Amino acid sequence: MIKRTLFFGNPAYLKTRNEQLIIQLTETGEEKSVPIEDIGLLILDHQQITITQSVMARLLDNNVAVITCDDKHHPTGMFFNLDGHSLQSMKFKMQIDASEPLKKQLWQQTVSAKIQNQAALLERERKEFRFLTELAKTVKSGDSGNAEATAATFYWKMLFPDFLKFKRHREGEPPNNLLNYGYAILRAVTARSLTASGLLPTLGIFHRNQYNAYCLADDIMEPYRPYVDKLVCHIVRMNGNFLDPMTKEMKQELLGIPAMDVLIDGEKSPLMVAMQRTTASLAKCFEGKQRKILYPEFI
Repeated sequence: MIKRTLFFGNPAYLKTRNEQLIIQLTETGEEKSVPIEDIGLLILDHQQITITQSVMARLLDNNVAVITCDDKHHPTGMFFNLDGHSLQSMKFKMQIDASEPLKKQLWQQTVSAKIQNQAALLERERKEFRFLTELAKTVKSGDSGNAEATAATFYWKMLFPDFLKFKRHREGEPPNNLLNYGYAILRAVTARSLTASGLLPTLGIFHRNQYNAYCLADDIMEPYRPYVDKLVCHIVRMNGNFLDPMTKEMKQELLGIPAMDVLIDGEKSPLMVAMQRTTASLAKCFEGKQRKILYPEFI
């Protein structure tokens, strides 16, 4: 079952009762409830939201990813469950003991899948894509030839209309703000799925920044990024260069990322469900039960 994404952009008081999230809207006094077991992602995007400790505990017990935003409405923090699998310690050990050759092979698969999906999105947008199609076939173990960076230079040059003069940079001009917001949601979905598969999101197969608590999430989300890019392309078509500030309607579209249809292993599936299949396949790779991560194919 696809889990719900809840977004709070107004003052609210959140508490729990009988396994329900009780939502009291401060401005109207209205009270609503949602079964906690139905929630997959919860986003707190207002400085006057109060949330009780019991709510946080119940959300984390149910493996809900909780994102907090700063006063500029940018995602700034994330909470997730550290005890998401019954065989957690065994799976942690296999993840930690994974050999360098295995991690290099897994990163090769990840980069190749990402570039293939980037090429598919460019084709869908009627842009030149064949260079990326061929590049995806040449990715070496560990991406020693840095094909990912080569692909990024070509991809970002082609993806958006010329009038935007786009350069991908986290602090750059729009639509960087939309990409950042969408990637934060995707990152939360990925970290949640890794935890549910008994893996530690901190220990990456490629990313190794000592200050990054989500290195593995940043690795595994890579082939899924073009799905976020697809939504941002649509928002750009609908709004031109009027992309800052981000409107409620733009956020609403990006909040639909977990429910987007993706094709994985020949079957159509919501992205959040597909991500769980991806992380489960990664766990099997660490266990030596299979050699390939299951990633979606962009259609």
